[in-house]
Amino acid sequence: MQVTMTVNGTEVTSEVEPRLLLVHFLRDHLRLTGTHWGCDTSNCGTCVVWMDGEPVKSCTVLAAMASGHEVRTVEGLAHDDGTLDAIQQGFMQCHGLQCGFCTPGMMMTTRALLDRNPHPSEGEIREAISGQICRCTGYATIVRSVQWAAEHPDGTVPATTDEPAAAPAEPATEPAAGATQPVPAGSAS
Repeated sequence: MQVTMTVNGTEVTSEVEPRLLLVHFLRDHLRLTGTHWGCDTSNCGTCVVWMDGEPVKSCTVLAAMASGHEVRTVEGLAHDDGTLDAIQQGFMQCHGLQCGFCTPGMMMTTRALLDRNPHPSEGEIREAISGQICRCTGYATIVRSVQWAAEHPDGTVPATTDEPAAAPAEPATEPAAGATQPVPAGSAS
């Protein structure tokens, strides 16, 4: 059967098997491999994409069901000029990437959260990602990444205000009392 949809702003048409899942259509037909395929049971959330602006688990949507709709993947998060979205920058700044397997789904889910609620509480962030599994070190860096994005909605990394490092102190001309001196080469007795 033929499907036509808009993916990351580009209309695509393709012949597919009626049973083909959207996750496989994106990865295998369009080569958009940022959307990961994890559990195949709708439990892990690594396959989250947007369909008509809403997050969906693409392992539960047939490609045929997405026909006529707008789909956005993690590859479509960056701005047209190539700059990263605030959520992408947040994951980089706060080390929310971890192993990276759950990251695309986490980014799509949390970007949708920030679109609905620009200043979510920690509890709201945790609720938003409750349908996703991270098997690494946990969710703390992911939550911090979303908080960073909420604080920096344009994704601009703030300039550091640290003063330049002071010049090293001049070496002392006389050794301190009790200090040892190197033995010049060739003077060993």
